[in-house]
Amino acid sequence: MADQKRDYTDSTILIVDDVPQNIQIAQTILESAGYTVQTALSGEEALERVGAGGIDLILLDIMMPELDGFEVAAQLQHDKRSSSIPIIFLTAKNDTESITRGFRLGAVDYIAKPFKGDELKMRVLTHLKLMHTQRELQEANAAKDKFFSIIAHDLRSPFNALVGMSQFLANGIENLDAETAKEFLRGMHTSSKNAFNLLENLLEWSRVHTGRMPMNPEGVNVTDLVEENLSLMEVNIGNKQLHVDNQLPEEEPVFADPNAVNAVFRNLLSNAIKFTPKGGRIELCSQRMDEKTAFTVKDNGEGMDEKTLEELFRLDVRHSSKGDGGEKGTGLGLILCREFVERNGGEITVESEPNRGSLFTFTLPLPEELRADREARKQHHFEKEV
Repeated sequence: MADQKRDYTDSTILIVDDVPQNIQIAQTILESAGYTVQTALSGEEALERVGAGGIDLILLDIMMPELDGFEVAAQLQHDKRSSSIPIIFLTAKNDTESITRGFRLGAVDYIAKPFKGDELKMRVLTHLKLMHTQRELQEANAAKDKFFSIIAHDLRSPFNALVGMSQFLANGIENLDAETAKEFLRGMHTSSKNAFNLLENLLEWSRVHTGRMPMNPEGVNVTDLVEENLSLMEVNIGNKQLHVDNQLPEEEPVFADPNAVNAVFRNLLSNAIKFTPKGGRIELCSQRMDEKTAFTVKDNGEGMDEKTLEELFRLDVRHSSKGDGGEKGTGLGLILCREFVERNGGEITVESEPNRGSLFTFTLPLPEELRADREARKQHHFEKEV
């Protein structure tokens, strides 16, 4: 749920009024409270500002020439990109009919001019809290739906395979030659490993969403974690005869939660192996920047189209992609990657094209001593140049 101690001053508020003096009064009040403020002197300009993105709440005047506040509100409500942005009418037009019409068009509140500064700040804060609470509830519902969807469909598949193959072996292993029996055992091993990986992601994900997995950042040598994961995946890599080019240096330190970093690499490497054809190539490398290190995991597998890329990190979209060997993907692993990277102060991006592979890039903060060292060396270089 929303943090009651949060002041929401990271929010951006759009003030729309055709009178500059009115904008100036509201802008001064809100900026003094720490909010970022954008302004628009017409309905058309307001729609352009909202269309550019980044607006969290709108203070909207009604009486404006050409496109009035009611028309602006109606257009915003009909666009799914802006329909969830709270609109507060800030206007001198405060008759009952106008107020009723405003609420019918989706306004969340109505403040009559002239207004008091404290009242404006409290109304804005209240509706920012409500908006964030609503978004968190929507995310929680999407998470719940995703969780049960995976349990109902994707977790059943590997266990069905295990039950079927084990029953076949139990009933007739004496009639099978050694090579056929080995094939069944390899299939059982693959199914059990897929089930274990999925369970591991489900448990980690549920701990994150129930607040039972706090991030405890510390100095971590990423190279060690990568080598451990590659060792655990050695059988799968060997079965597909993949070439893994690990270009990470002997030590690549970051300041992050080690369990989270391990989960990110486990999922990205697992996906790369899953979606790369037999004899394919996987590359890992890193690049240090001023305060962070960027890591890349690249494969030459089947890749993804634009639609898949747009939906890749969304909880409300069910993924049904299959790996080169027919393995089913849930998309949960990548959602976990994004959450873990962002909770550790980094970002994750992906580039991909069908049949040309995928490139995942994510950043993690450098340890403080390395950041200080790089800053000192930059300063020394600057002084030397001067």
